[in-house]
Parts: sequence; structure tokens; C-alpha cells
Amino acid sequence: MNIAIITARGGSKRIPHKNRKEFCGKPIIEYSIQAALGAGVFDTVMVSTDDEKIAQIARAAGAEVPFMRSKKTSNDYAATADVLLEVLEQYDKMGQHFIHACCIYPTAPFVTSEKLKQAMEILQKEERYSVMPVTAFSFPPLRGMVQHEGKITYKWPEYAMKRSQDLEEIYHDCGQFYAFQVDQFQKERRLVADNTAGIIVSDLEVQDIDNETDWELAEMKYRLLKEKGRL
Repeated sequence: MNIAIITARGGSKRIPHKNRKEFCGKPIIEYSIQAALGAGVFDTVMVSTDDEKIAQIARAAGAEVPFMRSKKTSNDYAATADVLLEVLEQYDKMGQHFIHACCIYPTAPFVTSEKLKQAMEILQKEERYSVMPVTAFSFPPLRGMVQHEGKITYKWPEYAMKRSQDLEEIYHDCGQFYAFQVDQFQKERRLVADNTAGIIVSDLEVQDIDNETDWELAEMKYRLLKEKGRL
């Protein structure tokens, strides 16, 4: 039994109504829902929300909203893990226990059914704790600089004269989704552990959306990928 959990609370200070705001023609959360439904690997696709308008959009798009998120996991300080644990506990109480799960963020229009299917296959075939998409830093972090007392210096001087191509590639979380083993997650209560695998994606398919400028950049990237037939 596999479940996709889309975490979409109603509150957002920097972008009002962020999780249901229109993105390239439809509410942004619909992209995550459609990707999950289209993957064909989930027995249940649900949305965890405290917002009735989001719940209505989710149900209309084909997702389940069997219960509303609690106040405890709807504030600014609730971690993603807390939300997921609450959802899984509620389903356990309903007599539904899942083996594998995938947490998908509601503002992740670059997530595709293919990526979700690939992640779930790796999770099961390779018996990973979790699987997540990552992308390489556009500039080598080991060549990074810091400011101290008005001066700019290398954070790691030992790498200052190294060629970029000679430095180890370093990746960061795309902030899109996490596929994971439910029983292990309920014990560890974290999404990334020693046995986590990464799916490498291009930086064109990644965009943090924290403000209006980020939103505009994400729409530009999305339209470009659509033109190229990559979405």
C-alpha cells in the first residue's frame, strides 16, 4: 500500500494564499496532485490542509481530504515530519497502514509523474530509507566566501586555487518531494537518513518559491520546459 501526501496549509505570509494561487493557468497545488495521480503507483493521493478552499480544490482535482489538519501542525513552527506523522497516525486509526509514502510539496510544479514513479521504484527495489530529488549547486560551495569586519575572505582557503572541475560536485535538496519507507520513518521521524538516495535533476527544473520574484521565475522556467517538451 502506497500513499502520496501533499502538504498544503492555508497560511502564507510572503505570498498570500500561496498553495492555491494560480500558476500558469491553474492553482499551483493541482500540479502536484496530477503528478501523483498520473504516476500510477499510489493507492491513495491525499492532501493535508487546514484550509477549506484548498480542500475543495484538492477534491475537485481528484485527491482525497479525509480529515483536516490539526491546529498543532498548521502553525509556522510545525515541521514537515510532524505533518506526515499526524497523517499516517490518522490513517492507522482508520485501519489503513501504508508501506511506502511520498511527501509532495504543493508548490512543486516541476514534479512529474515519471519522477515520482522513478523514486518509488528506487525506494522499493534498492530498499532505501528514502529517495529525494537533488540538483547541483550552480557555483562550487567550496569556493564560497564570507564577510568579516568589512573584509571578504574564502571560507575554505585550501580550495581557493582549485579549478572548479577539480572540486567534488555538491548537491542540494530540490524541495519538491520525498519518497520513504513508512515504518522506518515513524521510528526515525526524519526524511533524510544514512540510506537516502538522490535523483539528480537539472537546475532548470528547480525553483524555490518564497516571494513574488521566485514565482515569476518559476513560471518562466515552466513555460520554457513546456516548450521544450520536458513537462
